Amino acid sequence: MAIETVGVVGAGQMGNGIAHVMALAGYEVFLNDVDQAAIDRALATIGKNLDRQVSREKITATERDEALARIKPTLRLADLGQADLVIEAATERESVKQAIFEDLLPHLKPETILTSNTSSISITRLASRTDRPEKFMGFHFMNPVPVMQLVELIRGIATDQATYAACLEVVNRLGKTAAPAEDFPAFIVNRILMPMINEAVYTLYEGVGSVKSIDESMKLGANHPMGPLELADFIGLDTCLAIMNVLHDGLADTKYRPCPLLTKYVEAGWLGRKTGRGFYDYRGDEPVPTR
Repeated sequence: MAIETVGVVGAGQMGNGIAHVMALAGYEVFLNDVDQAAIDRALATIGKNLDRQVSREKITATERDEALARIKPTLRLADLGQADLVIEAATERESVKQAIFEDLLPHLKPETILTSNTSSISITRLASRTDRPEKFMGFHFMNPVPVMQLVELIRGIATDQATYAACLEVVNRLGKTAAPAEDFPAFIVNRILMPMINEAVYTLYEGVGSVKSIDESMKLGANHPMGPLELADFIGLDTCLAIMNVLHDGLADTKYRPCPLLTKYVEAGWLGRKTGRGFYDYRGDEPVPTR
Protein backbone atom coordinates (compact mmCIF):
# COMPACT_ATOMS: atom_id res chain seq x y z
CA MET A 1 0.00 0.00 0.00
CA ALA A 2 1.08 3.57 -0.63
CA ILE A 3 1.75 5.46 2.60
CA GLU A 4 1.07 9.19 2.48
CA THR A 5 -0.33 9.97 5.95
CA VAL A 6 1.50 9.16 9.18
CA GLY A 7 0.25 9.27 12.76
CA VAL A 8 2.78 9.72 15.56
CA VAL A 9 1.71 8.88 19.12
CA GLY A 10 3.80 10.76 21.67
CA ALA A 11 5.29 14.23 21.22
CA GLY A 12 8.40 13.70 23.35
CA GLN A 13 12.04 13.54 22.35
CA MET A 14 11.54 10.71 19.84
CA GLY A 15 8.03 11.63 18.68
CA ASN A 16 8.90 15.18 17.70
CA GLY A 17 11.96 13.97 15.78
CA ILE A 18 9.89 11.37 13.92
CA ALA A 19 7.23 13.99 13.05
CA HIS A 20 10.01 16.32 11.84
CA VAL A 21 11.60 13.85 9.39
CA MET A 22 8.25 12.53 8.16
CA ALA A 23 6.91 16.01 7.40
CA LEU A 24 10.17 17.02 5.71
CA ALA A 25 9.91 13.91 3.48
CA GLY A 26 6.47 15.01 2.31
CA TYR A 27 4.16 12.95 4.54
CA GLU A 28 1.09 14.46 6.16
CA VAL A 29 1.63 14.00 9.91
CA PHE A 30 -0.81 13.81 12.81
CA LEU A 31 1.15 14.40 16.02
CA ASN A 32 -0.71 13.19 19.10
CA ASP A 33 -0.08 13.54 22.82
CA VAL A 34 -2.26 13.54 25.93
CA ASP A 35 -0.62 16.79 27.07
CA GLN A 36 -1.04 20.07 25.17
CA ALA A 37 2.15 21.44 26.76
CA ALA A 38 4.09 18.48 25.32
CA ILE A 39 2.68 19.19 21.86
CA ASP A 40 3.59 22.89 22.19
CA ARG A 41 7.15 21.99 23.21
CA ALA A 42 7.39 19.52 20.33
CA LEU A 43 6.30 22.07 17.73
CA ALA A 44 8.76 24.62 19.14
CA THR A 45 11.57 22.04 18.98
CA ILE A 46 10.67 21.02 15.44
CA GLY A 47 10.63 24.67 14.36
CA LYS A 48 14.01 25.33 15.99
CA ASN A 49 15.58 22.22 14.43
CA LEU A 50 14.21 23.07 10.99
CA ASP A 51 15.58 26.61 11.37
CA ARG A 52 18.98 25.11 12.14
CA GLN A 53 18.79 23.02 8.97
CA VAL A 54 17.96 26.17 6.96
CA SER A 55 20.89 28.06 8.49
CA ARG A 56 23.21 25.20 7.54
CA GLU A 57 21.74 25.16 4.02
CA LYS A 58 20.54 21.55 4.41
CA ILE A 59 17.01 22.64 3.40
CA THR A 60 15.41 25.81 2.06
CA ALA A 61 13.11 28.17 3.96
CA THR A 62 10.26 27.04 1.70
CA GLU A 63 10.89 23.38 2.58
CA ARG A 64 10.85 24.31 6.26
CA ASP A 65 7.54 26.14 5.96
CA GLU A 66 5.95 23.33 3.95
CA ALA A 67 7.11 20.73 6.48
CA LEU A 68 5.64 22.70 9.40
CA ALA A 69 2.35 23.06 7.53
CA ARG A 70 2.12 19.27 7.13
CA ILE A 71 2.15 18.64 10.91
CA LYS A 72 -1.32 18.53 12.46
CA PRO A 73 -1.18 18.47 16.29
CA THR A 74 -4.03 16.73 18.10
CA LEU A 75 -4.98 15.63 21.60
CA ARG A 76 -7.47 13.08 20.17
CA LEU A 77 -6.03 9.65 19.47
CA ALA A 78 -9.04 8.99 17.24
CA ASP A 79 -7.74 11.58 14.74
CA LEU A 80 -4.93 9.18 13.86
CA GLY A 81 -7.48 6.73 12.49
CA GLN A 82 -7.16 8.23 9.02
CA ALA A 83 -3.39 7.58 8.88
CA ASP A 84 -1.89 4.94 6.56
CA LEU A 85 0.92 4.30 9.05
CA VAL A 86 0.91 4.83 12.83
CA ILE A 87 4.17 5.03 14.79
CA GLU A 88 3.80 4.73 18.56
CA ALA A 89 6.59 6.65 20.32
CA ALA A 90 5.32 6.76 23.90
CA THR A 91 7.29 5.94 27.03
CA GLU A 92 9.19 2.63 27.14
CA ARG A 93 6.61 0.75 29.23
CA GLU A 94 4.74 -2.16 27.71
CA SER A 95 1.50 -1.51 29.61
CA VAL A 96 1.37 2.07 28.28
CA LYS A 97 1.98 0.93 24.70
CA GLN A 98 -0.68 -1.78 24.93
CA ALA A 99 -3.22 0.72 26.26
CA ILE A 100 -2.49 3.09 23.37
CA PHE A 101 -2.99 0.37 20.74
CA GLU A 102 -6.19 -0.77 22.47
CA ASP A 103 -7.63 2.77 22.35
CA LEU A 104 -6.48 3.28 18.76
CA LEU A 105 -7.78 0.07 17.16
CA PRO A 106 -11.50 1.01 16.85
CA HIS A 107 -10.58 4.10 14.80
CA LEU A 108 -8.15 2.55 12.28
CA LYS A 109 -8.72 1.72 8.63
CA PRO A 110 -8.40 -2.03 7.92
CA GLU A 111 -5.24 -1.46 5.88
CA THR A 112 -3.44 0.83 8.39
CA ILE A 113 0.01 -0.39 9.42
CA LEU A 114 0.76 -0.22 13.15
CA THR A 115 4.35 0.19 14.37
CA SER A 116 6.18 0.85 17.61
CA ASN A 117 9.36 2.85 18.11
CA THR A 118 10.19 0.62 21.09
CA SER A 119 13.90 0.12 21.68
CA SER A 120 13.58 -3.26 23.37
CA ILE A 121 10.05 -4.64 23.89
CA SER A 122 8.84 -7.75 22.03
CA ILE A 123 7.16 -6.79 18.75
CA THR A 124 5.47 -10.19 18.57
CA ARG A 125 3.91 -9.69 22.00
CA LEU A 126 2.75 -6.12 21.24
CA ALA A 127 1.31 -7.27 17.89
CA SER A 128 -0.58 -10.16 19.48
CA ARG A 129 -2.67 -7.71 21.48
CA THR A 130 -3.97 -6.02 18.30
CA ASP A 131 -6.38 -7.07 15.54
CA ARG A 132 -3.62 -6.95 12.86
CA PRO A 133 -0.43 -8.78 13.93
CA GLU A 134 0.46 -9.27 10.25
CA LYS A 135 0.39 -5.46 9.77
CA PHE A 136 2.47 -4.70 12.88
CA MET A 137 6.23 -4.22 13.20
CA GLY A 138 8.97 -2.41 15.05
CA PHE A 139 10.08 0.93 13.58
CA HIS A 140 12.99 1.94 15.79
CA PHE A 141 14.54 5.34 15.11
CA MET A 142 17.81 6.45 16.73
CA ASN A 143 18.07 9.63 18.80
CA PRO A 144 18.28 12.44 17.66
CA VAL A 145 16.03 11.37 14.79
CA PRO A 146 16.79 14.22 12.32
CA VAL A 147 20.54 13.49 12.60
CA MET A 148 20.89 9.71 12.97
CA GLN A 149 20.83 7.72 9.75
CA LEU A 150 19.75 4.29 10.99
CA VAL A 151 16.26 2.81 11.46
CA GLU A 152 15.88 -0.72 12.82
CA LEU A 153 12.98 -2.57 11.16
CA ILE A 154 11.84 -5.44 13.36
CA ARG A 155 9.43 -8.09 12.14
CA GLY A 156 7.27 -9.92 14.65
CA ILE A 157 6.59 -13.59 14.06
CA ALA A 158 3.36 -12.71 12.18
CA THR A 159 4.51 -9.63 10.21
CA ASP A 160 3.87 -10.10 6.49
CA GLN A 161 6.19 -9.18 3.63
CA ALA A 162 3.93 -6.40 2.30
CA THR A 163 4.10 -4.59 5.66
CA TYR A 164 7.88 -4.89 5.78
CA ALA A 165 8.18 -3.65 2.18
CA ALA A 166 5.91 -0.64 2.87
CA CYS A 167 7.97 0.35 5.95
CA LEU A 168 11.24 -0.13 4.06
CA GLU A 169 9.95 2.23 1.37
CA VAL A 170 9.25 4.85 4.05
CA VAL A 171 12.79 4.54 5.43
CA ASN A 172 14.20 4.96 1.91
CA ARG A 173 12.03 8.04 1.30
CA LEU A 174 13.39 9.55 4.54
CA GLY A 175 16.90 9.12 3.12
CA LYS A 176 17.85 6.84 6.01
CA THR A 177 19.27 3.30 6.11
CA ALA A 178 17.22 0.33 7.33
CA ALA A 179 18.73 -2.44 9.44
CA PRO A 180 16.46 -5.53 9.46
CA ALA A 181 16.48 -7.08 12.93
CA GLU A 182 14.97 -10.21 14.43
CA ASP A 183 12.49 -9.86 17.29
CA PHE A 184 14.71 -10.71 20.25
CA PRO A 185 15.24 -8.51 23.33
CA ALA A 186 16.70 -5.07 22.49
CA PHE A 187 17.21 -6.00 18.79
CA ILE A 188 20.65 -5.03 17.41
CA VAL A 189 21.77 -1.58 18.56
CA ASN A 190 20.67 -1.75 22.18
CA ARG A 191 21.62 -5.43 22.52
CA ILE A 192 25.21 -4.25 21.99
CA LEU A 193 25.11 -0.67 23.33
CA MET A 194 23.26 -1.07 26.64
CA PRO A 195 25.50 -3.78 28.13
CA MET A 196 28.47 -1.52 27.31
CA ILE A 197 26.83 1.38 29.17
CA ASN A 198 25.89 -0.95 32.05
CA GLU A 199 29.51 -2.18 32.23
CA ALA A 200 30.70 1.44 32.36
CA VAL A 201 28.36 1.99 35.34
CA TYR A 202 29.79 -1.16 37.01
CA THR A 203 33.30 0.25 36.38
CA LEU A 204 32.23 3.40 38.23
CA TYR A 205 30.39 1.42 40.94
CA GLU A 206 33.45 -0.73 41.66
CA GLY A 207 35.77 2.28 41.82
CA VAL A 208 37.87 1.28 38.83
CA GLY A 209 37.52 4.77 37.39
CA SER A 210 35.73 8.09 37.92
CA VAL A 211 32.99 9.44 35.66
CA LYS A 212 35.54 11.66 33.93
CA SER A 213 38.23 8.98 33.50
CA ILE A 214 35.75 6.40 32.17
CA ASP A 215 34.30 8.76 29.58
CA GLU A 216 37.69 10.16 28.53
CA SER A 217 39.09 6.63 28.21
CA MET A 218 36.38 5.59 25.75
CA LYS A 219 36.47 8.85 23.79
CA LEU A 220 40.25 8.98 23.42
CA GLY A 221 41.06 5.27 23.68
CA ALA A 222 38.25 3.85 21.53
CA ASN A 223 37.45 6.94 19.43
CA HIS A 224 33.84 7.10 20.66
CA PRO A 225 32.25 10.51 19.98
CA MET A 226 30.67 10.49 23.46
CA GLY A 227 31.66 8.64 26.63
CA PRO A 228 29.30 5.85 27.82
CA LEU A 229 28.17 7.70 30.96
CA GLU A 230 27.64 10.93 29.03
CA LEU A 231 25.68 8.91 26.46
CA ALA A 232 23.59 7.28 29.20
CA ASP A 233 22.64 10.75 30.48
CA PHE A 234 21.70 11.76 26.92
CA ILE A 235 19.51 8.68 26.42
CA GLY A 236 17.96 8.84 29.90
CA LEU A 237 19.00 6.56 32.76
CA ASP A 238 15.42 5.34 33.17
CA THR A 239 15.43 4.17 29.55
CA CYS A 240 18.82 2.48 29.99
CA LEU A 241 17.55 0.65 33.08
CA ALA A 242 14.31 -0.38 31.36
CA ILE A 243 16.25 -1.88 28.43
CA MET A 244 18.67 -3.72 30.75
CA ASN A 245 15.68 -5.19 32.59
CA VAL A 246 14.19 -6.36 29.29
CA LEU A 247 17.51 -8.00 28.37
CA HIS A 248 17.88 -9.59 31.81
CA ASP A 249 14.29 -10.87 31.90
CA GLY A 250 14.13 -11.92 28.25
CA LEU A 251 17.48 -13.70 27.97
CA ALA A 252 17.81 -14.94 31.59
CA ASP A 253 21.57 -14.37 31.60
CA THR A 254 23.33 -12.76 34.59
CA LYS A 255 25.62 -10.80 32.28
CA TYR A 256 22.64 -8.49 31.63
CA ARG A 257 22.01 -7.77 35.35
CA PRO A 258 21.51 -3.99 35.73
CA CYS A 259 24.18 -2.34 37.86
CA PRO A 260 22.81 -1.42 41.33
CA LEU A 261 24.25 2.08 40.90
CA LEU A 262 22.18 2.60 37.74
CA THR A 263 19.08 1.53 39.69
CA LYS A 264 20.02 3.94 42.52
CA TYR A 265 20.32 6.92 40.17
CA VAL A 266 16.90 6.15 38.68
CA GLU A 267 15.40 5.81 42.18
CA ALA A 268 16.82 9.25 43.00
CA GLY A 269 15.17 10.73 39.91
CA TRP A 270 18.60 11.59 38.50
CA LEU A 271 17.76 10.51 34.96
CA GLY A 272 20.33 12.53 33.03
CA ARG A 273 20.01 15.63 30.91
CA LYS A 274 16.19 15.70 30.98
CA THR A 275 16.11 16.09 34.79
CA GLY A 276 19.27 18.21 35.12
CA ARG A 277 21.28 15.51 36.93
CA GLY A 278 22.58 12.05 36.13
CA PHE A 279 26.19 10.96 36.01
CA TYR A 280 26.76 14.67 35.37
CA ASP A 281 25.10 17.71 36.93
CA TYR A 282 23.81 19.96 34.13
CA ARG A 283 22.46 22.80 36.26
CA GLY A 284 25.51 25.05 35.87
CA ASP A 285 27.32 26.50 32.88
CA GLU A 286 29.32 23.28 32.36
CA PRO A 287 28.37 19.64 33.15
CA VAL A 288 30.08 18.48 36.36
CA PRO A 289 30.53 14.76 37.27
CA THR A 290 28.33 13.69 40.20
CA ARG A 291 30.80 10.99 41.32
